[in-house]
Amino acid sequence: MAAHNAMKDESFADRRSFLRRSIAIVPAATAFGAGGLTGATLAQTTAPAPASTAAPPGAPYTPVYFNATEWTFVQAAVARLIPSDDAGPGAIEAGVPEFIDRQMEGAFGHAATWYMQGPFIEVSPLFGYQKKMPPREVYRAGIAATDAYCRKQYADKGFAQLTAAQQDEVLTGLEAGTVTLDGVGAKDFFGFLLQNTKEGYFSDPIHGGNKNAAAWKMIGFPGARADYADWVDRPGVKYNLPPVSISGPQG
Repeated sequence: MAAHNAMKDESFADRRSFLRRSIAIVPAATAFGAGGLTGATLAQTTAPAPASTAAPPGAPYTPVYFNATEWTFVQAAVARLIPSDDAGPGAIEAGVPEFIDRQMEGAFGHAATWYMQGPFIEVSPLFGYQKKMPPREVYRAGIAATDAYCRKQYADKGFAQLTAAQQDEVLTGLEAGTVTLDGVGAKDFFGFLLQNTKEGYFSDPIHGGNKNAAAWKMIGFPGARADYADWVDRPGVKYNLPPVSISGPQG
C-alpha cells in the first residue's frame, strides 16, 4: 500500500487506520526488535554502540544526535505523521522522537551494516537505498534543506512554525518528490522519516519508542510473552493480559 495514499487528503482517523492496518504486514522481528531498517542495531557487535539510553520514567529525554533546531523539526514532523486521537497516542506521546534520535547513534544511523561503497547511481527503488550519505547525514541535510525550503515558501517560517495544513503540504511534497531539496533527495529523507516513525511507534519499548507499549495495547498485540500454553485450549476467550516488552511487563 503506497504511503502516499496515507498522507493525501485523509483525516486523522483515516491516517491512523492506515497505520493500524500496516502493522499486519510488518514482520514480527520489527515489533520485537528495532524494526525493518534498524533491526540490525542489536545484532551487530562491530557497529557503533548507541550513545544514549532510555530516559528514566517521567524524565524528559535529551537528544544526543539532533541539535535543538533539528529536534524541534523531528517532533513537529512525526506529530503530523501519526497524530493522537481518541483511539490511541500519537507519535509524540509514544516517544517516537526519542526512538529516532537513538537510532541515529546506532548501527542504522551510521549505515554500519550496509555496503556503502561506490558507484552511486540512480536505480529503481526496488533496489533499496543506494546513496552515499548514511541515514544520520540524510536526516541532518534533509531537515536543514526542508527548513530552508519552508522559509522561502512560507514567509521565512521554518517547518515547525507552519500550520498543521502547511506542514502536511510540505510532507506530501517531500513524499511525492515535488519538493526539491538542496543536497539531499526529498524522497530519501521522507522515506527514512516515515519508516522510522512507524518503527518507533510499533517497536519494542526497549528501543525508546512505543512508551508503555501503548501502540501494542491499541492493536491488541501481546508483545514478547514467553508462551501461551494457558490459552491454547480457550478458543473464543478474549486475551486480556497486558503486553510484555523484552525488558518486562508493560502496564
